[in-house]
Amino acid sequence: MFDDRTDAGERLAAELERRGLAADVVLGIPRGALPVAAPVAEALEADLDVVVARKLGAPGNPELAIGAVASDGSVWYNDDLVDRLGVSEGYLEEIREEEAENAREKAERYRGGPGVADLAGKRVVVVDDGVATGATARACLRQVREADAESVTLAVPVGSPDSMATLEAEADEVIALQTPADFRAVGQFYRTFGQVSDEEAVTYLEGGQ
Repeated sequence: MFDDRTDAGERLAAELERRGLAADVVLGIPRGALPVAAPVAEALEADLDVVVARKLGAPGNPELAIGAVASDGSVWYNDDLVDRLGVSEGYLEEIREEEAENAREKAERYRGGPGVADLAGKRVVVVDDGVATGATARACLRQVREADAESVTLAVPVGSPDSMATLEAEADEVIALQTPADFRAVGQFYRTFGQVSDEEAVTYLEGGQ
């Protein structure tokens, strides 16, 4: 159990230091990951930035993720769910374009410039406050790969065991402090897990760049 996101970030940072992990850039997935990513970036003496992805909602059920798309257009689809729901190619293309644009706008708003950081040849750690389905994390990791990073590590305080296992194919290393068998939602492992506002998230970036 973590007190809050800052406590989770400090404990995650300590574990990454213990492992001797080196990084040039730490990327938080807005908004909730920024309080977690900030202590990690500080401990690893790395730049703090963001990588943004948007969930792709199912037709008629926007809360059900059938995939995710990052700000550079990198996309992941849950093929089994897409097939089971009979989602059309037209719908997939339409929602991918719409949410990719939303992700670009969000990234530019956070970064105050181009929505994608220059990651070529850099050692990158992607941080989230936790992994449930892993949809957005997967799209973010693919974006980092597409940006020609030297290495890609996913580091989170807590994650679903099944989701963390599937994400191993997307990164050089996947690290979670906890992968509890009774995982239901990320928030159940935090004593305080309130919303992080855009304004609060940006303050972490301003202090970390």
